[in-house]
Amino acid sequence: MFFDDLSSFLAMGGHGQYVWLSYGLAALIVAINFIGPALTRKKIIKDIERQLRREQT
Repeated sequence: MFFDDLSSFLAMGGHGQYVWLSYGLAALIVAINFIGPALTRKKIIKDIERQLRREQT
C-alpha cells in the first residue's frame, strides 16, 4: 500500500484513528507487562531485606 504523503499515511484511508489507537494500546500493554514485574520485584527485594534486618537484631 503506497501513500502520497504523510497525512494520507496517518489517515489510513479513513481508518487511521482505529489503527493508531490499536497500536498505541498494544504498546501500552507491552510496556505495562515489562514495567509492572520490575517494580514488583524491587518491592519484594526491599521487603525481604527489611525482614532480614529485623531478624538479625
